[in-house]
Amino acid sequence: MTRVTVWAEYRQERRDPPVAEVYPDGIHAVIAEGLRDAGFDVRTATLDESEHGLSEDVLAETDVLTWWGHTAHHEVGDAIVERVHRRVLDGMGLIVLHSAHHSKIFKRLMGTTCDLNWREGGDHERVWVVDPAHPIAEGLGEGFTLDAEEMYGEHFDVPAPDRLVLISWFSGGEVFRSGCCYERGRGRIFYFRPGHETHPSYRHPGVRRVIANAAAWAASPTGDRPDHRHRAEPPEARSKGR
Repeated sequence: MTRVTVWAEYRQERRDPPVAEVYPDGIHAVIAEGLRDAGFDVRTATLDESEHGLSEDVLAETDVLTWWGHTAHHEVGDAIVERVHRRVLDGMGLIVLHSAHHSKIFKRLMGTTCDLNWREGGDHERVWVVDPAHPIAEGLGEGFTLDAEEMYGEHFDVPAPDRLVLISWFSGGEVFRSGCCYERGRGRIFYFRPGHETHPSYRHPGVRRVIANAAAWAASPTGDRPDHRHRAEPPEARSKGR
């Protein structure tokens, strides 16, 4: 069974009444619920736990890590970011959600600012499938609609995705690359846009389907683990020296 660790800051849910009303037990709890319902082995971790809940042992037992952050990106320790980065390069999947586009780990993996435009106006969002052959698009049809969400708009300062699965259109006319696939080392990475903290998007069946599909896709490392070692001088080189 695929093992998923759901990580979130779990700050706004404890101090902001509008967020607590939507996610009383935390955003991570609702994401974890959706993944458990889809048949994954799920644990959760949050910012204020020791080592942010991401010890070496936890990451060693994680096939896919989901990451939601917003107001405390700067509080994530660099040593933990390095630890997660190593695991992604070694084959752990990473699903980066909504405002985690500005997380330290995503920016490090992308090598860009990951900046974008936004508006907290409760826009109508249409999520369109643009790569129906990709496993993350399975069961989505042409896409789905969110009645109210925060708008994210281009330009999104990330490298061109290896595969672009989803785009979003908003009632203000903006469009956004909202489902981006990348590979770094042996690890698979998926950025997924919806998930503002004052909207119940993580309870939407379309959003839950995308995250579950992404977890299944990201759980498989790409290629074999390389064998880095000192190599002896080849016989050809020795014979030429005689």
